[in-house]
Parts: sequence; structure tokens; C-alpha cells
Amino acid sequence: MTPAPDARLILIGAGGHGKVVADVAAAVGWQNIAFLDRSFPDRRENGAWPIIGNLSEALPLREAGACLFLSIGNNSIRARLWEGLSMADSPMLIDPDASVSKYANIGAGTLVVRGAAVNTAAYIGKSVIVNTGATIDHDCDVSDFAHISPGANLSGTVTVGARSWIGVGSAVRENITIGSDVTVGAGAAVVKDVADGLTVVSAPARPMPSAIKGGARC
Repeated sequence: MTPAPDARLILIGAGGHGKVVADVAAAVGWQNIAFLDRSFPDRRENGAWPIIGNLSEALPLREAGACLFLSIGNNSIRARLWEGLSMADSPMLIDPDASVSKYANIGAGTLVVRGAAVNTAAYIGKSVIVNTGATIDHDCDVSDFAHISPGANLSGTVTVGARSWIGVGSAVRENITIGSDVTVGAGAAVVKDVADGLTVVSAPARPMPSAIKGGARC
């Protein structure tokens, strides 16, 4: 849906990922886009878009009629801010050059970037990042605040838990369940279910030694 010409979109988080979000927002018709970031007032712009304040301005701006969107790559931070700012009315942003089935279900505050594909009967939760060229096949279930990185591929009927990060160029076989707070390393090939909280790497994917020994997670 194209926003009204006078609609204002406030992006929270002015890093590199924020530029991507702003670019997608502009592509779908948002004309009045600005950032809030903790770097303000030392920084006043992020790429082509202004930084107009810090997080303390978010609620007053929403009360004045602006829409808020979380443009932060860190999954846990997005989850915390979503709850703190009560962002259930955040718009979804789907790039015109992404391919999204009309039979897919996309949650509020989710970003789908250029070249990504979301196929039929896929469910994507709230504030999910489906990054450049990522693919999510039929009947997948991607939970809230997950991130499917550039070039990552989920085969059919894959489940991804909340706040999990599927790394760049990784692949997940069909019918796999990945738990919550999981990190799948770049280029990994996931052929077995992954329990909550693990970091898995390589092909076939396996837990990192620190995870096996109960050490700190990378």
C-alpha cells in the first residue's frame, strides 16, 4: 500500500542497515523519511536522509502522527524496543523488486529487501528482516525478530525461532526446525534441527566447540 503524500516515517537506528530500510521505504512511496539515533546531535544525516533526534523523540513523534519503524539489525535490541514502544502499528516495508506471494503472511514492522523471495503459505512474524536475495520457501514459519541474511535460503516447511539469525549464504534443508536465539554461521548447511541458543557453523552445520562445552556463545 502506498502511503499518503504527507505521511511521515521515522526510522529508529541510523546505521548501514538503516540506509537499506530508508531506501526500501522510498521505493514504496514514503517521501518524508527521517532517523532517530543515539549519535544525534553529533551526526545529522545517514546517507540521503536526516537524523533529527534520539530515541526520546519517538513517542512524541508518533503522537504527532508519524509512523515508527525499527531499522536496527540486532535482533534482541529490536525485540526490546518493539515492546518498549508498543509498535504493533508499525508498517511492513516490502521492496517492489522482492517477490512475495499473495498467499504469504507478513507481520507488522517486517522488512523484505530487493531480490528476496517469500513463497506461498509462508508465515513471517513481526519485525523480521528478510535481507537482499534471501529466499523463504513454501510453508516456512519465521518467528518474530528473526533475520534471514543476504543470500540465505530456507527450503520448504522450515521453522525459525524468535530472534534467530540465519547467516549470509547459508542453506537450511526442508522440514528443519531452528530454535530461538540461534545463530547460523555464514555459508552453513543446516541438515538437522538446531536447539535454542546454539551457534552452528560449517557444512553440514554443527555446534561451535564453545557451545558444545557450555562456554560463552560467540
